[in-house]
Amino acid sequence: MNDNLDVLVMTAVEAEREAVLRGIGQAGGFDVRLAGVGPASAAARTAAALAGGRYRLVVSAGIGGGFAGRADIGALVIASEIVSADLGAETPDGFAGVDELGFGSARSAVDAGLAERWAQAISAAWRPAAFGPILTLSTATGTAETAALLAERVPGAAAEGMEGGGVAAAAALFGVPVLEVRAVSNAVGPRNRAAWKIPEALRALEAGISIFTEVLP
Repeated sequence: MNDNLDVLVMTAVEAEREAVLRGIGQAGGFDVRLAGVGPASAAARTAAALAGGRYRLVVSAGIGGGFAGRADIGALVIASEIVSADLGAETPDGFAGVDELGFGSARSAVDAGLAERWAQAISAAWRPAAFGPILTLSTATGTAETAALLAERVPGAAAEGMEGGGVAAAAALFGVPVLEVRAVSNAVGPRNRAAWKIPEALRALEAGISIFTEVLP
């Protein structure tokens, strides 16, 4: 048991982890680990980390897609809630989420006060940050039709990633508050790898984490 670690940060891949570490700099108390890709891996690895350490906060951090009109490429999104947007069932009338099916909830609450302070600090120090639901999907969106359906299903949706819901599920199991940040590398919708701005998004993620170290109580 390591009593000196305070904040657990989970990223999907090493490039995101390195960006987070650069943002943290000399700040102490952070443990930055790889979650792997997707909610299942993220839940398992986050739970394993929480079982072996004592933390007061978990952060799911990485790059992801931004919804048109909510978060442009290069923007930072702080989650107002984390939504497992494809957790449910297909029906003759369309998709039904687990909330509608009566099997629990696809929505995970975040530490709202800290999330809002983080978004405000980013806007004051760097550039405007989007504050809204971040969707977790096992299959990344690749069509305009799916993007529109998701935006309709979750009003105000700002970004999508693949790990936040898993990280949040593990955090809830251990009773630890959670946050999620996504730096936007591409628009949610048709896949156009040539238009993705991954280096720019990683630099934005670094900047967002650096600001987070200043607002963390």
